[in-house]
Amino acid sequence: MTIARRAALALPLLALPAQGRAQPAWPSRPVRILVPFAPGGLTDTSARAISDRLGEVLGQNIIVENRPGGGSSIGALAVARSAPDGSVFLFNTLSHIVVPMIQDGIPYDEERDFVPVTQIATLPLMFAVPEASPIRDMAGLIEAARRAPGSVTVGHAGNATAGHFAAALLQSRARVQITDVAYRGGSEAARDLAAGVLNAGVLSIAAVRPLLSPPRIRLIAATGPRRSAIFPEVPTVAEVAVPGFAMEEWVGLFAPTGTPREIVARMQQAIAQVLGDAEVRRRLDAIGAEPLGSTPEAFAAFLAEARAAARTLVREANIRAG
Repeated sequence: MTIARRAALALPLLALPAQGRAQPAWPSRPVRILVPFAPGGLTDTSARAISDRLGEVLGQNIIVENRPGGGSSIGALAVARSAPDGSVFLFNTLSHIVVPMIQDGIPYDEERDFVPVTQIATLPLMFAVPEASPIRDMAGLIEAARRAPGSVTVGHAGNATAGHFAAALLQSRARVQITDVAYRGGSEAARDLAAGVLNAGVLSIAAVRPLLSPPRIRLIAATGPRRSAIFPEVPTVAEVAVPGFAMEEWVGLFAPTGTPREIVARMQQAIAQVLGDAEVRRRLDAIGAEPLGSTPEAFAAFLAEARAAARTLVREANIRAG
């Protein structure tokens, strides 16, 4: 047998994974990504920003399907009950871990029934006030809340969202009492903020950006652990008012428990590749999303920390579904 012949026969072996098993033939049919929120919102927009390019990378159609309701629990339940064959995934936010903590009767276990695939992006939030407000900064907002407990209204995108938890964290850590106003979405809260109906809001960049030129609102602090790459001039709450404060939205992908590890790994790798695409980054930047594409292991570690922090806050602030 010639050297060339032996080399040719060895090539298929080099393509096998370390375990000696061939990669599964996936995806062999369209893949559904369930978004447990209504069309047009931040989560839905994030999913659609990556879906077309993801389909090209995987060589299969990606169908983004909205299953709103129950604070994301209806869509999550549909995925939890799906066959773990890589045909369906859940595209969810912080709500995925906090809804079962604050709402009774959730018919699934978010830790047991789902496998983390990847944390796709973080979505920093901003504390903002109306442009005409006498409040100039985060310290001023906290001082106003201390002077008249309960009189300062802070709007956000709804119960079980990162904005809801950021408002609760502010009350807990700054030891102030505010009136927390939950809306059905960030754009509704932003509209009332610009009109002066609210004293403040804690909202996504996508919600506040249209109101900055001409200026109808003023950004006073970012809620994340670091300044936003989009508004680096805006300090964090931790920098200027409440040391250790950190709360931001994120979007991640989950699969039903039992989904083969090879499929989970391939989906994560495909998303990481997609997040490097210039057009995808442009679309994510437009909504204030900062791409990640973490490994399943890194996402699992992040979720463990996020759960612990959320449980503490739920207990301290006595948060329940509204």
